[in-house]
Amino acid sequence: MPKQKLDYSFDNNFRAKGLWPLAGLDEAGCGPLAGPVCAAAVILNPEKPPEGVNDSKTMTARARQAAFALICETALAVSFAFVTAAEIDSLDIRKAALLAMSRAAAALPIKPAYALVDGRFLPDLPCPGAPIVKGDATSLSIASASVVAKVMRDALMRRLSEEHPQYGFAENAGYGVARHIAAIREFGPTPHHRLSFAPLRERRD
Repeated sequence: MPKQKLDYSFDNNFRAKGLWPLAGLDEAGCGPLAGPVCAAAVILNPEKPPEGVNDSKTMTARARQAAFALICETALAVSFAFVTAAEIDSLDIRKAALLAMSRAAAALPIKPAYALVDGRFLPDLPCPGAPIVKGDATSLSIASASVVAKVMRDALMRRLSEEHPQYGFAENAGYGVARHIAAIREFGPTPHHRLSFAPLRERRD
């Protein structure tokens, strides 16, 4: 866990330049063998920045859930979007992640004037923006988007686990842990598996 909680000071530098409304964008789920990639876009209320929010990867599931509820309660706008496993296979994971962020930004009920995007690349956006390397550890808006994306994707993977219990999606979120790999070898892939990812790629070739 980071020693200090994020606050709105980094984001406020952009708002002070007149770049408002300001959206943060991030994605979750680039690494798993199964399930979609999910992206979220968040426009925080600078008068009510959510407390206790960090890069979602550093937070426990319980802390993420609490932060998610607070973000949804206090933010001015929240949206999320998925890109399916089939789309990932047809595009590649980097393009799919950018597409998910583009969809999330387009779904915001408030059009942002500027967007802060986690990573090195900008997706197609309805506004100007800036890529921020390790933005989920720097910008409260991006970190909030990372929490929303992670919580929404995990919820979907739990639902998929009910349909395909042998793969353990509720516990592994689609990552290639030993139980998951063994299930793929025994039962084969589901429609939610990314066939372009090893070890699934070998089965397709």
